[in-house]
Order: sequence, then structure tokens, then C-alpha cells
Amino acid sequence: MVFFDSAQGRRSAILQRLKEDSSINAAELSKEFGVSEVTIRKDLRLLEERRLLIRVHGGAIMDSTVSADEIEERNFHFKQLVNAREKEAIGRAAAAHIKNGDTIMVDSGTTALQVVHNLQNFTDLTIITNSVPAMLVAIKYKRFRVILLGGTVRESSNSIVGPLAESNLKLFYCDKLFLGVDSISVEAGLSTPSMEEASTNQVMISRAREVIAVFDSSKVNKRALAFIANLDKINTVITDFHIPAGFRSSLRSMKINVETVTI
Repeated sequence: MVFFDSAQGRRSAILQRLKEDSSINAAELSKEFGVSEVTIRKDLRLLEERRLLIRVHGGAIMDSTVSADEIEERNFHFKQLVNAREKEAIGRAAAAHIKNGDTIMVDSGTTALQVVHNLQNFTDLTIITNSVPAMLVAIKYKRFRVILLGGTVRESSNSIVGPLAESNLKLFYCDKLFLGVDSISVEAGLSTPSMEEASTNQVMISRAREVIAVFDSSKVNKRALAFIANLDKINTVITDFHIPAGFRSSLRSMKINVETVTI
């Protein structure tokens, strides 16, 4: 039996199960999560309202008109809760790479957001981001220069993308880019469901002295719609210890520094 600290955590797990199996049964979920079927049906109804699934008798199925990539796009708030402890640990480890006086760039991923949550030991940073949530966290420190890129706001990810954002990026250089990853593999490199995000990420990489990719191990050996970059653009990978041994060896053979965190 699996227990969750919040209803959002449970609903995120339901979506993950649906992504893996394409159909789910309310009675089975009730037993697995230790809640009533009434609660599960309420979860399914809310997720259907968000167009993340289709309810059927006894459970739910994936909406055949919506791709898995589109589900990922609509799921920003739920994604924050998936592998949350891993993401928090990765964020702490990534922040240890920062030095006072650095100019850092933070993209819109939920793991990259955790880097900004771990800047309490710094007094002098410039933070450039296309993430509205990252900007809101950064300004609460009240001691950093925070630059939010202009451009088109993508509601699904609370990020700023498009030609204006890319034009803004070309005004800056940064010491370190903390790049969240939707999908990564040796063959396909870095990719994301969104073409706009991919284009913005490409410009970010071009403006960074050091690229630090931050992601939990569930993103490994996957490929999404839009190509961002080959792995040779990455200097350091920070992920959790569940990363496949073969993938870790491949990264190291490419002279990429690999850092794993434990929970």
C-alpha cells in the first residue's frame, strides 16, 4: 500500500500509472493508495476536467486524442510532486556548484526550480530565468539581481519562450546554466515535448560558460518531440542514484561529470 502526503501527490501517481498502462481501475487504485473508491473517483473526475484522462465505467483510460507529450505539457503542477525528494536533493547538490558573484541562468524545469530554492547561503548573484516560478522564489531573497526574460508565456509550464525571449537571452552571458531535462538519451541527446522550449533552451546553452543538466533518473533513455542538443553540450549531470549504470558509463566516456545524490 502506498500513502501520499497530499491529494495532488496521489493524482500525480494516478497520471503516472495511466501513462504506463493506458488504463486504470478505480478499485485497484483504492486498495493500492489506501483511500476509498469515492476518493479515487473524485480524483478521476478532477483529472478529466483538466483533460488529462477519460473516465470510463470502473476507472479511466488515456485520451487517445492527446499524446503523452501533451499530457506532460499540461502537468506542470503535478510534475513538481513526482520524485519530489529526488528533485529537492538534486537542487541542493546543484546549488553547491554556485559561487558568490556568479551569473546563473535557470530554465523552466521543476528540478531546475529546486536550485533556486537552495540559494540561502549566497549574498551576491545575478539570476536570469525564463521561469515565472523561479523568478518569484528568487525575488524573495531580496538581495539578488533577478532578470525575468520577456516573451510569450506558456501557461502549461509557466515559462517565457519565443523570439522575444531568445532575443533577450542574446544580451547576456552566464557562468552556469541549470538546465532541466524532460528526456535524455545517448542516441537522441536532450529533448522536450515543446518546440518553443527547445528553441529557447538552445539559445540558453549558447550563452553559458558551463551547462549543468539537472534531472531525476525517470527522464533517462527517453526521447520527446523536439531536439535541444547533443550530450556533448553538457559539462555536468546531476541526478539521483537510480540512474542506469550503462548510461552513467556512457556519460563519463564522453568526459561529462556525473554527480548522483542519495535520498
